[in-house]
Amino acid sequence: MELGDKAVGFLLTLTSLTLFTYYTFWVIILPFVDSDHFVHKYFLPQEYAILIPVLAGVVLLSFLSMFVGLVMLKSKKKKKTA
Repeated sequence: MELGDKAVGFLLTLTSLTLFTYYTFWVIILPFVDSDHFVHKYFLPQEYAILIPVLAGVVLLSFLSMFVGLVMLKSKKKKKTA
């Protein structure tokens, strides 16, 4: 395995762990902290905790559906020409 692959894997793992920790703290711990505490200025309002993952899921499903549709169309064209 190349050093570049390991670096990319490490970077992706570090990014995923950072996002998971941030989101977990935001959704699970932050509601129990006083609203006038300074830590609240580092987080978006609670409404976005649901809105952002839902929108990301819709975008992901849309791209996956488009990809599957394009693959199906291309395979159909190959069968007609063969």
